[in-house]
Amino acid sequence: MNAFAKSLIALSAVAAFAGAASAAQKATAAKPAVAAAQPAGSYVTTKDGVQLYYKDWGPRDGQPVIFSHGWPLDSDSWESQMLFLADHGYRVIAHDRRGHGRSSQPWDGNDMDHYADDLAAVIQAVNLKGKKAVLVGFSTGGGEVARYIGRHGTGQVAKVVLVSAVPPQMVKGKVNPNGVPIEVFDGLRKAQIENRSQLYKDIASGPFYGFNRPGAKVSQGLVDNWWLQGMAGGHKNTLDSIKAFSETDFTEDLKKFDVPTLVIHGDDDQIVPIDISGKASAKLVKGAQLIVYAGAPHGLTDTHKERLNQDLLEFIRK
Repeated sequence: MNAFAKSLIALSAVAAFAGAASAAQKATAAKPAVAAAQPAGSYVTTKDGVQLYYKDWGPRDGQPVIFSHGWPLDSDSWESQMLFLADHGYRVIAHDRRGHGRSSQPWDGNDMDHYADDLAAVIQAVNLKGKKAVLVGFSTGGGEVARYIGRHGTGQVAKVVLVSAVPPQMVKGKVNPNGVPIEVFDGLRKAQIENRSQLYKDIASGPFYGFNRPGAKVSQGLVDNWWLQGMAGGHKNTLDSIKAFSETDFTEDLKKFDVPTLVIHGDDDQIVPIDISGKASAKLVKGAQLIVYAGAPHGLTDTHKERLNQDLLEFIRK
């Protein structure tokens, strides 16, 4: 077992994971058609009746930048990047994934195919006014962006940024021998079922921001905000999403990228190990640029936000 897999197993211990958990939930097959949607205030209603909350900041004539968030968070997790880019003249858009934040909590459809089609519905509803968007995905959101391109292409995409993202695939298997053992994700499911609130506090106060590292200064504000966003999501939705972000294979989706792509990842990411994710994705996407943040944790959108903001701005302006 490699060091990165061991670090995620350590996460199980931090969160009091014990033993094997219930079997992974069966993925609900998604319909490939784009969900027809009409904006209603700050919501888009998809074809299957799910209401997706979204925010749309900055000048309407600016270059659109669309953000997809991580598990189990919501669009508020992007507020530092959105405020920064909006202040620089960009139109920034982010939605709460189905079952997360202020969006509906459907029992079914908590899988990457539905996530991708929901993103397509948001893009359709907000009216990009003929402009192509820069898609930015963090962690699970990186998988959402990859699957969106795999299912819907890059016709409305100018560029892509994957930040601490889960592709190509996290779980260990025959085609991914260096991945993370399924027992780690079973433990994560077990911990969520037993005490979701405590699990979210343990992740945020530990490996997500690297607060478990020697000498780290814990920000209680970041911990509280992470917990608050996580608890706003649906229990069933965030539970199902563990399977979605860990077991989905995005290899073929990444091969369909044909626009400029930037991959950003911290080399001390204890949640999504860089060797099986950021570095592997950069190899699969033709011409992709990889930027490694030395010593950065998974949650670098907050811990390294000044550097990330500048890197995003520079890449978008090219």
